[in-house]
Amino acid sequence: MEAYAVVETGGKQYRVEVGTTFDIERLPAAAGSDVEIAEILAVSDGKELRVGKPYVDGAKVVLTVVADDKRGEKLVNFKKRKRKGYERKVGHRQELTTVTVKSIA
Repeated sequence: MEAYAVVETGGKQYRVEVGTTFDIERLPAAAGSDVEIAEILAVSDGKELRVGKPYVDGAKVVLTVVADDKRGEKLVNFKKRKRKGYERKVGHRQELTTVTVKSIA
């Protein structure tokens, strides 16, 4: 079994392995730079799983920023009250950062 970690960033949790590329909520980092995340909920070296309470002490994941100016798909929130003439439509697009996992320690 391969080494993996469960990281928390942007209020969401991701299960990541070395070399994985994924989108997370916007980070204040330029493309090509490295970002270190210390909020690790669980880490496995392939043989042993360490689970934190709530975070694993001494564990970290290093991410490399691939793209920092991406926007997610549009989400539409629509509210309506029948027979009342009330309609409300709000759209939202989340700003995202694409990262690749460089190392798990």
